[in-house]
Amino acid sequence: MMLRIRSRDGLERIQIDGPHLSISQLKALIESQLQIPVQNQTLSTDQNLLLAKTPADLLRFSDMDDPSTPLSSLKLSHGSIVFLYYHGERTVRGGPAVIPAGSFGRKMTIDDLIAKQTRITRQESPHCDSVSFDRDSANGFQRYVNETLAFATKRGGFMYGTVSEEGKVEVDFIYEPPQQGLEDDLVLLRDPEEEKLVDAIAAGLGRKRVGFIFTQTIMQSKKDYNFSNKEILQSAELHAESELKEWVTVVVKLEANEDGTADVHFEAFQMSDMCVKLFKDGWFVTEFGEDDDPKLSKMKKDVVVGGKDVKEVDNDFFLIVVKIFDHQGPLSSTFPIENRNNHVTMKALKSHLDRTKSLPFVKRISDFHLLLFLAKSHGLGSDVPALAECVETQTAVPEGYQLLIESMADTS
Repeated sequence: MMLRIRSRDGLERIQIDGPHLSISQLKALIESQLQIPVQNQTLSTDQNLLLAKTPADLLRFSDMDDPSTPLSSLKLSHGSIVFLYYHGERTVRGGPAVIPAGSFGRKMTIDDLIAKQTRITRQESPHCDSVSFDRDSANGFQRYVNETLAFATKRGGFMYGTVSEEGKVEVDFIYEPPQQGLEDDLVLLRDPEEEKLVDAIAAGLGRKRVGFIFTQTIMQSKKDYNFSNKEILQSAELHAESELKEWVTVVVKLEANEDGTADVHFEAFQMSDMCVKLFKDGWFVTEFGEDDDPKLSKMKKDVVVGGKDVKEVDNDFFLIVVKIFDHQGPLSSTFPIENRNNHVTMKALKSHLDRTKSLPFVKRISDFHLLLFLAKSHGLGSDVPALAECVETQTAVPEGYQLLIESMADTS
């Protein structure tokens, strides 16, 4: 039986005899296979363990404190992930042998010297303290990929919201750009004009682009990684483009349970500062071969990982776990969402307005996806940011705008 052990060093694997083993036996195996002394280990099935900063923080993770507890009682089975926090330093296993250089080997170039100084280690703390999702927005995204796409193809979107001074990100809506989702790849067919409209509406709502969300397919869930090499590259590119240090990347996946059912999981990460820098500096290999291991990102030059010179880096070195919460935001999310399989028409606008006719008009249009539809419709594009400001302040919509929107709906 194989268990995956995730620590600040990335994802590693150990072999055990079976789920009948106790936690004390598991710790002994971790010591023998990963060279981490038992007394230095704290284990948990909660990924937030990796966010612990003080001994007091560690006390919150007690699910694996009892050394006599069998792994089976924690529902750990083949391929399960156990999170490991440890004190001290260690040399990570693996990596090619170091090739001598200088007078006894090949000559070193300036690039070689720079590479020798490029050490990749796990970044302990994210710039983003936490991310909180508007429940309706998150549910609308996961329901579509679950019930319509059945997690057979990938889907992605840009998250919009606010960032507090403490680095807390709140996501209030998700814009889904034109895209082509494949089984193991996501191609964004970005429309600069549409994105300008999106950003203008967001600004009117007092929001900005704060991150990227994407799904992994059922076939990917059988693979042994958190992010694939393609996902690392795309996430690093979008993070670098944003120039927002709190930028957060969220993956949505379907995970099977032992009883044959499956649950949708949201997991949030930040790309490490080193990852973003390496992308900006052009160090990532951007072409992928059929035989490439998706758990590893290829570098164009050697980097130092765990004291070894390597050109392949475990993707987990580039990921920092971010805490997830939820909230009920001020916007609704009931209008049909853009760029999906069904084309949104004026009939959708009329249906939405009819369904909400008991509400004040500003409440009836308090939906980002509706505002984007209006912005893309003839005659309203440049006026929608002003409507968005009415929504943000919940002030009355000027009568002229209300009559125009209602007349557009009546033409359906």
